Amino acid sequence: MKKFINEPKQFVDEMLEGILLAHPDQLAFAAGDRRCIVRAGSPIKGKVGIATGGGSGHLPLFLGYVGQGMLDGCSVGGVFQSPSAEQMHNVTRAISGGAGVLYIYGNYGGDIMNFDMARDMAAMDEILVEQVVGAEDVASAPKGQEGKRRGVAGIFFLYKCAGAMADTLAPLSEVKRIAEKAGANVRTMGVALSPNIVPEVGTPQFSLGENEMEIGMGIHGEPGIRRGPLKKVDAIVEEMMGPVLSDLPFPSGSEVAVLINGLGATPKEELYLIYRKVGLILKEKKISVFHVYVGEFATSLEMAGASISLLKLDDELKKLLARPARTAFFEQVQLQA
Repeated sequence: MKKFINEPKQFVDEMLEGILLAHPDQLAFAAGDRRCIVRAGSPIKGKVGIATGGGSGHLPLFLGYVGQGMLDGCSVGGVFQSPSAEQMHNVTRAISGGAGVLYIYGNYGGDIMNFDMARDMAAMDEILVEQVVGAEDVASAPKGQEGKRRGVAGIFFLYKCAGAMADTLAPLSEVKRIAEKAGANVRTMGVALSPNIVPEVGTPQFSLGENEMEIGMGIHGEPGIRRGPLKKVDAIVEEMMGPVLSDLPFPSGSEVAVLINGLGATPKEELYLIYRKVGLILKEKKISVFHVYVGEFATSLEMAGASISLLKLDDELKKLLARPARTAFFEQVQLQA
């Protein structure tokens, strides 16, 4: 293991201390716990609060999207570990402005259990909580079993659209509806080229041969759908785009937003090579592109690899996606919808 760390057990807490020191104008913490990250100035009276949470090791997911036009709070767990129900509850209380709170989080067992418990605890405080679970990874379960799919980089679109709706002071029912609508219209597929190393473990989570890749691997190293020799980038993209395009589906004449996400150790040059082929495929299928996001949006420590997410748009989602947002890790000006 070769990392810039002190003691592995202090990795998460010292990382959070650094983030809070770097962004005091945007981020704070609740209940005396740095793992309970909230938007500076929380709560915002009359606004639906949006909370997420999950394990560390995925920056900018999850806490990186706390800020204007997106999320209001995030509970932070250990590396690839769920935060506690108490931490989720503390975040909920800190961001509750009287209009209810929406939880948006990935489809992982520990997160589901602890967010359910946090919702029950919030009910005792008379805070109304609704939940939407992101589950858009087409590699993790077949069509017809969408409820078993993992939530990966495409959850960014749920944060963006629901956060934009909440900023209009829409009621909780409408913010939830938009999060569900975005979730129903996004699909993702990933590929891994190398493993990662959890600091407290100190050894790679899995092994891939020098010239191997794994199509469909999850952001925690979960098994994909095929392992084999590394191909040229155009062939990799073709293999990934087929299941994504056929799953929803995305018919000719559709309009989409595209997210090309690096998993932690993939240069942007390579991500743009991926988008080059994605763009050519979409053009060939007469699918128009409204906006493209390229960069690191949901990583897996130092894993080399990438994922492709497509969000099918209608006028409503397009206008919400276009609204400005500003967080410590993400900034967007108003787009022309």
